[in-house]
Amino acid sequence: MADAGKIPSRAIHVGLVGFGLAGRAFHAPVVSRVAGLHLAAIVQRTGEQAAQAYPRARILRSFDELLAVPEIRLIVIASPNHTHYEFTRRALEAGRDVLVDKPFTTQLSEAVELVQLAINTGRLITVYQNRRYDGDFAAIRKIVAEGTLGRIVNFETHYDRYRPTLKHGVWREQVGPGNGLWFDIGPHLVDHALTLFGEPEAITADIRIVRDHAVADDSFDVTLHYSSGLRAALSSAILAAATRPRFVLQGTLGAFVKQSFDPQELGLRAGRIPARGPWGREPKKNWGVLTTPDGDGFKRQSIPGEACDYRDFYKNLRDALRGRAELAVSPQWAVNVMKILELARESSARRCTIPYTRVSAGLVSHGSVSVEQAPKASGATNS
Repeated sequence: MADAGKIPSRAIHVGLVGFGLAGRAFHAPVVSRVAGLHLAAIVQRTGEQAAQAYPRARILRSFDELLAVPEIRLIVIASPNHTHYEFTRRALEAGRDVLVDKPFTTQLSEAVELVQLAINTGRLITVYQNRRYDGDFAAIRKIVAEGTLGRIVNFETHYDRYRPTLKHGVWREQVGPGNGLWFDIGPHLVDHALTLFGEPEAITADIRIVRDHAVADDSFDVTLHYSSGLRAALSSAILAAATRPRFVLQGTLGAFVKQSFDPQELGLRAGRIPARGPWGREPKKNWGVLTTPDGDGFKRQSIPGEACDYRDFYKNLRDALRGRAELAVSPQWAVNVMKILELARESSARRCTIPYTRVSAGLVSHGSVSVEQAPKASGATNS
């Protein structure tokens, strides 16, 4: 049984909206295995999968039913992208704290409005960025923070797949706000770049459709420009029979290359998650390779991923709700990601490089947007 055990009296009751891939694989199993959280209710419009997997949770058929459950404190929005704004707004107005799966919203203005609403109502709001807790990315954060590669001049993150056949009836591949690969994969890659290097100075993007008969974007190349000369290249290809490295970093003192994906996602999709402790350890053949100058040649060293756990995101959220920690993904951070997502679309449409300016979410009132120049990148950023 996925949620067996006694419910602690002080547990934070969680309501999950949506039991598609995001809710079923990335939220429900993680929430149900974090001490201090109780998966109390799941909104699944049709079907019995949620009831079978989580028999102790209340299975509801509408968002209205969820809002009518008074003990629910935290609402997790894992429904289709176009519903994020409306569900989050209603949850905040009902006095609930909210975690939204990426992307935050389909428009920057909606994200800004929701952050201001959270401020006005005194509620917590954050966005799910679980791939910060990939073991390989954690290893990269350590390499960058320790200066192992010197000044980083090039960063590449690729998320390649080979899916030539369209998935008919799947909302992500249809025309609609927030649909397409950029708003699906882009938030992860943007978060990685911001976490490592801070906010950029400018953005150049090419977001496109490459498959026959596709109607939503399915490939992209987005470059974030930094004053130091660093270029962060974020890329995803849907017709990649031969995939590119997952990560590439090049610096003045060496390079780091990681070929394969962190295995935690595959474990979640297959329902494999340990009761406690990190999971997703990789065999040595899949470790990243650090290359540094050594005399007239080069030294190569295999670097394992850090011990990581997607539950750490929810542990941080739990502690933030209890006033014991700052959010790993602050509301301002979530707005910064949305700003880059939107600017990239504009850059691609106009075929030009566009300067980046920060939207200061905490200064917004009555629907206006306050904008300031982005600060210079100054290394790793966490909130």
